Order: sequence, then structure tokens, then C-alpha cells
Amino acid sequence: MRAKGIAYDTGFVRGGENSRENFDLDLVKRELAIIRDDLHCNAVHLVGGDPERLERAAHLAAELGLEVWFSPYPLELTPEEMLALFADSARRAERVRRTGAEVVLVTGVELSLMDHGFLAGDDIAERLERLFGRPESLGERVAEASARLNDFLEEAVATVRERFLGKITYACIPFERVDWTLFDIMSVELIRSAEVADRFQEGVRALVAQGKPLAITGFGTATWRGAGELAPRSMEIVEHDETGRPVRLNGEYDRDEAGQAEYLRELLEIFDAEGVDAAFVYLFALSNYPHRPGDPRRDLDLASLGIVKVLENGDGETYPGMPWEPKAAFAALAEYYRG
Repeated sequence: MRAKGIAYDTGFVRGGENSRENFDLDLVKRELAIIRDDLHCNAVHLVGGDPERLERAAHLAAELGLEVWFSPYPLELTPEEMLALFADSARRAERVRRTGAEVVLVTGVELSLMDHGFLAGDDIAERLERLFGRPESLGERVAEASARLNDFLEEAVATVRERFLGKITYACIPFERVDWTLFDIMSVELIRSAEVADRFQEGVRALVAQGKPLAITGFGTATWRGAGELAPRSMEIVEHDETGRPVRLNGEYDRDEAGQAEYLRELLEIFDAEGVDAAFVYLFALSNYPHRPGDPRRDLDLASLGIVKVLENGDGETYPGMPWEPKAAFAALAEYYRG
């Protein structure tokens, strides 16, 4: 693979609230340096809902020589709100690109599910229920949503290209029938579960065969035993409060860091074998899913796709001063990218 990367969370914004409360730039810079030096990444996928945070992190990543994927991640926004977010992000990404950095702008992620205007439903749970609730008309609903999405993406791309002169892409869900002629790179959120394991590699091969550079974004699994079988849904063991904040797990689960590590290794081997251009493991850390040892129902890290476990109190030992400890997946990824 040309670009060996990982996603880095700058904070998801929903209802005006940011999931990452602490965004200390000294901490961000050190984490990005660890991503480059210890994980041996040459690219980073910066995701989040605050364009200012994305720009600040992007400048730091660029100074470290990393290829920057600048990825505004809208949640529950209208098409008009998304266009405003993308226009602002495009201006900021262009400022980073003009410093000499390699920058790719991602015009959203999984928009048909995560935002308004494409599928019926007030939130993602309702949209999923309405999408898959009546299998006999699934194809019709997917076609309608894809048509609306492509109309929006055409407008979004025009908005972005007026302000940003680098390469652009869109991180799609496989069922979204994206018009890739609009983009420089195909990007797919491609996550293996037990249901598709027997045809997963063939699917990657078919995507590569379309001829446009292919990036795989959003792939990973949680840290409980058996999570890899359900990987796209492996975070669904979490119960939330009325504001949407994660509170506890819905049962007791066994920690399986080795399973998470092996899952990532197997997928990276497939991507390499099939000629994928860029891969971005999801993700480095998920700050609002902390590790709480000794309290299985409240150990949210078990549901986290992060390759480090975030500590609620104090710092880790492996990297003094950092509020996390590496998981087995951290070492597995470092070994694979170094090799």
C-alpha cells in the first residue's frame, strides 16, 4: 500500500456538544508524532466535526511530514448545514495544502445514514430500521437514497473545488451507489463481519479493478471476544443516556485484545494483496470510551475500536505523560506497517 494510515479523532459534534472535551495541541502533536514514528504511518485521517480543530491538527500532521486526509464528519446535519461545513473545511484544507503538504479532502462519511436528507428517519437508528425493516422494498429505498446522495455530492464537490485545489474523495458505505467520476479517489468504509467473510477479499478485488485509486477507511473492530464476527456492529453493546453519551455496556464481555489485533492484521494483508492504494485503521483513540479496569459493565474500552485504551485518571506507563496505554493492536499495527 502506498498510504499506511490510521484515523485520528479530533472530536465528533452532535447537537453542539463535542465528544472530545480535551483538545490540547501539545498532546495532539505528540500523539501524531507517535503515529508517525512508532506506528510507522505515513498518512493520517483526521476526523471530526469542528473545522478549526481539524485545521490545527492538519498543520501539526503536515509539519511531521504526514499525508493529511482532512475529514469533516457531519452528524445529524441538513444538506444546507453540510455544505456550509464543507465550504469552511475546504478553505482550511487549502491553507494546509499551500504549506507544501499532501492533503486529501474527504467530503463526508456515510452521509445517507449519519445525516438528514437521504433516508427517512429522525436519527440513525430510525433510518436503519426504515431502510432494512422491509426487505422486499430494500432495493427501491437504496436506489432513492443513492440518487439523492449523488445529487448532493455533485453540489458538495462543486462547492469544495471552488476553494480547495487538492484531491477530494468521499467515504462511502458499500450500499451507497456513488458516482465516482466526481472524485479523484474511491474511499469505502469496508468492514469484514462473519456474514461477508467468505467473499470479503473478492469484494476488495472488484473495487480495485474499477481502476481509480482505492482507499479503505473506517475498518476496525472492538476489543471484546467475538467482536470481529459483528465488526460493523461491534460498538452496539453500549447503553447511552438521554443525551446520547455512552454510560455502560449492556452485559459483561471478555477482553480480547489479541482478537482485535489479529482482525486488523488479516484485513491489512488482504488490502495489500489486492492492491489497495491507502488504508486507514479506525482508529487511534476514542476519548469518550475510557478503560475502567475492575468494572466490566462500565469498561467502555471493550466497545472501543481504538488501538489504545484511554485512561480516566492518570497517565500510562508505556508513554509517560500520555493518558492512555497501547493495546495489542497497537503493536500489531506497528509491526505490520514497519514491515
